[in-house]
Amino acid sequence: MGLTSDLRVLYNLAFTRVRGATHGERLETFYRAQAGDYDAFRRRLLHGREEMMAALDVPEGGKMLDVGGGTGYNAELLGDRLARLQSLRIIDLCPSLLATADERIRGNGWANVQTTLADATTYEPPDGPVDVVTFSYSLTMIPNWFQALERAYTALKLGGMIGVVDFYVSRKWPAPPMRRHSNFQRFFWPTWFGHDNVFPSPDHLPWLQSRFQTVKRDECLGKVPYLMLKAPYYIFLGRKA
Repeated sequence: MGLTSDLRVLYNLAFTRVRGATHGERLETFYRAQAGDYDAFRRRLLHGREEMMAALDVPEGGKMLDVGGGTGYNAELLGDRLARLQSLRIIDLCPSLLATADERIRGNGWANVQTTLADATTYEPPDGPVDVVTFSYSLTMIPNWFQALERAYTALKLGGMIGVVDFYVSRKWPAPPMRRHSNFQRFFWPTWFGHDNVFPSPDHLPWLQSRFQTVKRDECLGKVPYLMLKAPYYIFLGRKA
């Protein structure tokens, strides 16, 4: 762990050639070699996850989907509230990350948590509508993100809550009171993250606010490890009205 773990991740970020005919195959080639180091590095890169998960309304006996949930780290962030849930399904297209999640589930003895290898743009919960859907730094990695959000909207019960935290850039002229990023930010971050098939979008937040009743919207900057810059990210919580 520590520096050695970081170096392995940085090497894979810089030099792994992403290959595959499908989105799932490309995710697997990118994450397979770094799955074991994923959480340690991303804790310092993926800001706002703790705040988003802490703000979720998790009902007693509720059902939850964590879309693109990868290693299952978000389940830990629920803390004692995890036991309230009837079920938490972690869906992802990357087998290597889900294998790490399965280890986490077994290690913690979570009987109400399970993983599913599935496409967020087509997935339908097998036991009907859910109470909570989360996207934690997964929306920027889903090419048809709008379709994934439509599926999430359909999967939610009326009054159900969606929570999203992710990188983004603002529109050139965002509607007040939303933040306006500089020309440098709007050019640099999509280019920087695009190397790893992560695509910060100016349209996530406007889409979410048009489709859901806003409960919480924070626009922030978070430090990028080994880079003397801070990347824009947002936290959004909304309800299906």
